[in-house]
Amino acid sequence: MGETASKIEPSESANQADFTALDTALVRGGPESLLADLVGKLRAERRYHELFDALLLDARRRLGLEIVLTAPLDELPEPVRGQVEQAYLDACREVGALLLDAGELRSAWTFLRPLGDKSLVASGLAKFPVSEDNVEEVIEIALYEAVAPALGFGLVLEHFGTCNAISAFDAAISPRPRAERQEPAAMLVRRLHNELVEGLSTDIARREGTRISERSLPRLMEDREWLFLNNNYHIDTTHLASTIRFARCLDDPTALRLALELTEYGRRLSRQFQFAGDEPWADLYPSHALFFQALLGENVDQALAYFRERAEAAEENEPAAAETYVGLLARLGRPRDAVEAAATLLRTGYRATREAPTLLELSCLAGDYRHALAAARERNDPVSYATALLARAAEGAGGNRPKAATEP
Repeated sequence: MGETASKIEPSESANQADFTALDTALVRGGPESLLADLVGKLRAERRYHELFDALLLDARRRLGLEIVLTAPLDELPEPVRGQVEQAYLDACREVGALLLDAGELRSAWTFLRPLGDKSLVASGLAKFPVSEDNVEEVIEIALYEAVAPALGFGLVLEHFGTCNAISAFDAAISPRPRAERQEPAAMLVRRLHNELVEGLSTDIARREGTRISERSLPRLMEDREWLFLNNNYHIDTTHLASTIRFARCLDDPTALRLALELTEYGRRLSRQFQFAGDEPWADLYPSHALFFQALLGENVDQALAYFRERAEAAEENEPAAAETYVGLLARLGRPRDAVEAAATLLRTGYRATREAPTLLELSCLAGDYRHALAAARERNDPVSYATALLARAAEGAGGNRPKAATEP
């Protein structure tokens, strides 16, 4: 982004007095006075694009540069070049914040993007009044520019519905780290659960002649096998399958419990709606039920046995099942078992999914670097080898070990 061209339209009104005032300011106090008056005037009149140019003009004056800068920035000597770059960023911050407050989102993001400070924009968006007129702009910046993904996803879900939200999750949320996927996934699980409760309640009321207030899916379905006769269903079954898949990132017990209830509904659907996935999710709803139960501290041994069996049966060039098993061990607080499983079941250095932490991360969690060092030797990877050596040495010197599995 370069300097913008000023477009001050001449008029026959009092605008001419403004130019006279600039003449007077220069005579009265020199360039400093002139620019102070100009910057103040542009701020007061909310002429923010021109304010940006004026701030850069003042920076050139303060740094003793040519007023009309003809040389490229790259040709300026240090430290002047760094000072000019900092002045540019300072101007971006001020003008971007002003535009954000004024509700000019796209223009604000144009100025704020070079700062790399997404938290500044995210805090502004969180306070921004969203309406039908600007919701798409907010979603574009919050979700697709990854400034505030959860905020943007929530707006998609609220304004454009479940189907669009699922598409948005696949496109913009799925590539994000697991920590950033959790809140959007929980939103979607809650939405699907609520829709399904309403669908079941409506069907029950129509057939039994009474409306019930029950919110538990298992209790709503109990002793009502007729709910699923003749391939009947109460929600878009592709939405259900996608939501179950997204829910694997969850840690929150409340959201996991709702996801588990969704699997119980899915298991009762006609076989034509039992969509098969890739291993270890070929049996979609039972496999996810075990996974969610384990994360809730239930049937842990059964779940680990199931996923280990799938990992051992998978082909070497299909590592998703092994990575799922390793990742589950890490999330259950068993990093030593995870390291051993990774060394046994995963091809050295191979990582096709993000279901598991890296071998180095697992080694750090477990305080055991033997497998990481051996793998680095096998791959002829001196950087990973040095990293493992240094991490082991730091831990031996009292360095802190992470308390939970991480993900890049």
